[in-house]
Amino acid sequence: MPSADDRYAISELLNRMAYYYDEGHLDELGACFADGAIMSMQIAGGDMVGPFEGRDSIMELYCGAKSSQTDVRRHDITNIMFDDSGDTLAVTSYLTLFATEHAETKLLTTGVYRDQVTEIEGEWKISRRHIDLDSAY
Repeated sequence: MPSADDRYAISELLNRMAYYYDEGHLDELGACFADGAIMSMQIAGGDMVGPFEGRDSIMELYCGAKSSQTDVRRHDITNIMFDDSGDTLAVTSYLTLFATEHAETKLLTTGVYRDQVTEIEGEWKISRRHIDLDSAY
């Protein structure tokens, strides 16, 4: 099991990633991914989206999504759990996604992040991310 310091650093990574996206700090968000990271997504048990291979491909997806937004998003990350039973450190967390537009806040979706993290030069990075969203939004 990772040390308390590592669990804190990884939890901070996940929270910062949410903040960086929401606040439009996309360069900082990109730096949270390993160069060769892989990301995929499934919405409400439908077809798999991705995989997006490499940091640049993942960031094209995030940048495209961000550029089409007209609302203010808040990604709330909770229930962070760690599992190092395999060759990599797996981290599972819950997502609750809110949006505010025209002074009205609503729940957009909920879901689960299934991440694998790697320590690179003393910093934790996402090496693999799969997102299971409970509903489309």
